[in-house]
Amino acid sequence: MADAKTDLKAVPFETALAELEKIVDQLEKGQVGLEDSIKLYERGEALKKHCDTLLKSAEARIEKIALGADGKPRGTEPLDVE
Repeated sequence: MADAKTDLKAVPFETALAELEKIVDQLEKGQVGLEDSIKLYERGEALKKHCDTLLKSAEARIEKIALGADGKPRGTEPLDVE
């Protein structure tokens, strides 16, 4: 398991979600000591935030699909990224 402070910027959504699911499973089973539970929880929080950020970015890109007068997609507009 990576440290909660490990940079997640390069971690793909699917990988982060799979790790988060594994952490939830471990915590639900209750077979982890207190210190390890705290570390798992912190890592889980970091993964959740990362997944939320990636999902919001994907939603923004989808919203940038430009529609023509007929309501059909005519292309995309650049996503304004800070």
